[in-house]
Amino acid sequence: MSITVAFIGLGNMGGGMAANLVKNGYAVRAFDLSQDALDKAQGVGATVFKSADEAVAGADAVVTMLPAGKHVDAVYSGSVFGNAKAGALFLDCSTIDVTTARKVIAAAEEKGFEMVDAPVSGGIAAANGGTLTFMVGGTDAAFEKAKPILSAMGKAVIHAGGAGNGQAVKICNNMLLGATMIATCEAFAMAQKLGLDPQTFYDVSSVASGQSWSMTSYCPVPGVGPQTPADNDYQGGFASALMLKDLKLAVEAAGSVNASVPMGSNAQALYQVLVNQGEGGKDFSSIIKMLHG
Repeated sequence: MSITVAFIGLGNMGGGMAANLVKNGYAVRAFDLSQDALDKAQGVGATVFKSADEAVAGADAVVTMLPAGKHVDAVYSGSVFGNAKAGALFLDCSTIDVTTARKVIAAAEEKGFEMVDAPVSGGIAAANGGTLTFMVGGTDAAFEKAKPILSAMGKAVIHAGGAGNGQAVKICNNMLLGATMIATCEAFAMAQKLGLDPQTFYDVSSVASGQSWSMTSYCPVPGVGPQTPADNDYQGGFASALMLKDLKLAVEAAGSVNASVPMGSNAQALYQVLVNQGEGGKDFSSIIKMLHG
């Protein structure tokens, strides 16, 4: 008998994740506010429902992939807690603030449920391909129960510690990524204005002390390094608006624990300018165009 998973939130990421659960033998009960998303889920073998309440009822586990903390809080308090069967496992894969993640998990535990926060890294292509990385917060017991489900959607499932620690890892990592990408873009833009060929600069810096993932795996210059969104006019990849969201979460979290994050704060400010210019849908490496001036 297959394990039944309710999947709430079938957007750009959730749709591919739910499809991989089906592919790996899980019976998926799907719900989203978008009829188009429901149609796609049905097309890959999920059973679709008209409400989150109906999708959750009878499921062995509930996976959520939602835009923000307020949505996660509302779905769990409004649909999941009241309709889930005893012993159901909850996995929130959204990227939200640490405070809300810990609040919702505490509420679940008070009601006798086990729950993990399990934000992802990898983007839409990895969601579709089943190669996401999951950063998981929760008890040891909840993590062990969640791991097989998460493994059906990803290539790496890493336990980061207690409740909310998955979110903490995610926002720290993405703050580092955002700041590193800006520095990489600044260096390429300056190199070109100094008369250096971008490929020559890449050939040197990629094997020197300036090397970073942003340069060698996700180069922001078209035609340099492995294929990236830069080679497709910065379409696809990780949207600048989502990077801004994560940077805001990181700076907010830093303020709550009195952590000094000047580079993270500056990265947030620069991505805010980019998004204000109407470029929020472009990949976050497109900030090189703004830095070129």
